[in-house]
Amino acid sequence: MKKKEVLVLEELLGSNKKIASEIREKLGKKGILTINILGSPGAGKTSLLERIAERLKPDYKMAVIEGDIETERDAERIRAKGIPAWQIITGGACHLDAKMIGNIFPEIPADLDFLFIENVGNLVCPANYDLGENIRCVLLSIPEGDDKPKKYPKAFTTSDCLIISKSDLLPALPFNLEHAQKEALEINPKLEIFTTSALKDSKINELIEYFLSALHKLRQKNA
Repeated sequence: MKKKEVLVLEELLGSNKKIASEIREKLGKKGILTINILGSPGAGKTSLLERIAERLKPDYKMAVIEGDIETERDAERIRAKGIPAWQIITGGACHLDAKMIGNIFPEIPADLDFLFIENVGNLVCPANYDLGENIRCVLLSIPEGDDKPKKYPKAFTTSDCLIISKSDLLPALPFNLEHAQKEALEINPKLEIFTTSALKDSKINELIEYFLSALHKLRQKNA
């Protein structure tokens, strides 16, 4: 990469960091916990959000920002659950950035408890961009294999939470759960790890408790 290209990238990331910080501060003051979800295409991000919506909807208010290269399919799935959802179509870009989130900001209800951001399906580009989240979660699905943490380290080292998804497939596929967890913790010892199945509705409550605890801490901090 040429020096000029490096400088341009640094300027872009610097600008992104400033916008992200402003988003985090403004949403935090409103008591809204923002969660950025990263994962490969087909890792189960939208299915997980559907299950979370079913659990939270009776007692909490949530909304979702969806990022995809094309179509509003994921946003439509979330809206079908009675949850507000905005679709950002990147038209080819492999990630969301803070400016894209900032464009949605005026439409975000002030009385939310949770704002979820489902990033574009990718374990590489999204890891470089802070979106103003309080928590970053990376999904690793059983069909992807247990070797991904060290192959795509930044997605794991920049995350607070690892969600191993599609655990119902463990008996059928050669995925070493212990190895995946160990490798992830070797590069990021602070990771909270949850093994879930959206299909079987397994361990979703444990993940939600983690989010609720983070929401409580955010509101205590901003009280």
